[in-house]
Amino acid sequence: MPVIPGQMEQSWQAGSEVIANYDFPGRSQEDLPFAKGDILVIVRPTTDPYWFMARNRNHKEGMIPANYVQERTVVQLQAMPWFHGKIKREQAEELLKPYQDGLYLIRESGNFPGDYTLCVCHQNKVEHYHILYKENRLTIDDESYFRNLTELVEHYTKDADGLCTNLVLPIRKAGTSFGTVSVQDFQSGGWVIPPGELKRMETIGRGAFGEVFKGMYKGQVVAVKQLKDNNRAEQTFLTEASVMTSLRHPNLVQLIGVTLEGGICLVTEFMARGSLVEYLRSRGRSVITKKDQINFATDTCSAMDYLESKNLVHRDLAARNVLVNDDGTSKVSDFGLAKHDNFSQEGVKFPIKWTAPEALRENKFTSKSDMWSFGILLWEIYSFGRVPYPRIPLADVVMHVEKGYRMEAPEGCPPEIYSIMKDSWDIDPLKRPTFNTVIAKLNNLRSITV
Repeated sequence: MPVIPGQMEQSWQAGSEVIANYDFPGRSQEDLPFAKGDILVIVRPTTDPYWFMARNRNHKEGMIPANYVQERTVVQLQAMPWFHGKIKREQAEELLKPYQDGLYLIRESGNFPGDYTLCVCHQNKVEHYHILYKENRLTIDDESYFRNLTELVEHYTKDADGLCTNLVLPIRKAGTSFGTVSVQDFQSGGWVIPPGELKRMETIGRGAFGEVFKGMYKGQVVAVKQLKDNNRAEQTFLTEASVMTSLRHPNLVQLIGVTLEGGICLVTEFMARGSLVEYLRSRGRSVITKKDQINFATDTCSAMDYLESKNLVHRDLAARNVLVNDDGTSKVSDFGLAKHDNFSQEGVKFPIKWTAPEALRENKFTSKSDMWSFGILLWEIYSFGRVPYPRIPLADVVMHVEKGYRMEAPEGCPPEIYSIMKDSWDIDPLKRPTFNTVIAKLNNLRSITV
């Protein structure tokens, strides 16, 4: 039996996910045995705050001790304009000139990979404090502990608490005022898969950020998306993973965890039939039925209704970013561009044929621009994977759309579906339906489609 930290009273709710920090063989028939790294779901609390009823991935239920597991928490994006990444000590000191008491920045530690360094000006020199990552927390003095760098900065802004001075004014790094996230946030949130527990198999795809492999984790087939050796892409990759930690829906691809050894990887559930667009093209009319089509449409809309309810905008909804499971269920994936509603970001390229006119013109993305993309996705489903606007050159698509051109209904497309497409392509975003409205229509159509 491992040495276990002192008992800690927990107040987890039903449905909370926890990850095992130790092996637990079970001590009675009522217990649920598990191994380190296993992911469990809390079924309900008990009268004892140190024990919970939980369920494993095989749907077996039993009692688990709270101090053997930790809750998997949502990884929050943090605004970290003072974080300068991998810069040297000399560069930090140069950036902080002219030295002013309380001027500061944070950089990655050069001597201790995975740790950080707080650089603070005081009495015309720069003090460098080692921020140590220890027991899933960050600390400078082994007395005050923080879940992330933002908490640490907030603490020392209010009180020097042992530092040479409190933090007064950050040196901002250009382009980092948006939300960022660190690998430590995933460690403290319980999302990191230990090295050696994930087995990579054959390559099953390639994307903008790297390769996708088939893999095995805890006896489960998974998909492994590996980041290329590209520091500039790392933050976008981690942002995608952080968004996925907050989402739970049967029609969204589920994040299982991340690996950090030998490069960053996202580990997700495996979708055996691949992307919806390739599935539509390869099976075609001879295999795919009207029932299949309405199921694809309804599954996707259900996921988007969920995102809309959370004020999340996908920004890249298309059949290529919807995956199909063995049982024919479709799930929305690729959340790398997902942002909160009414958010725009300069310098990001978007696929013209799927993107709403106001999003292309004003770089403004909302759930209403996602609805436009959903209309294009519906057209893809009912045309069996054809490329939208097939007879119009890419350079002319925007001009035609803004002049009022809309694609005709694909052959065999039900009029009710084409009506949804046309509504989603209204030039006025406010006149487009919500996903909640459309899902009601699709559910009704699914109930009468044979």
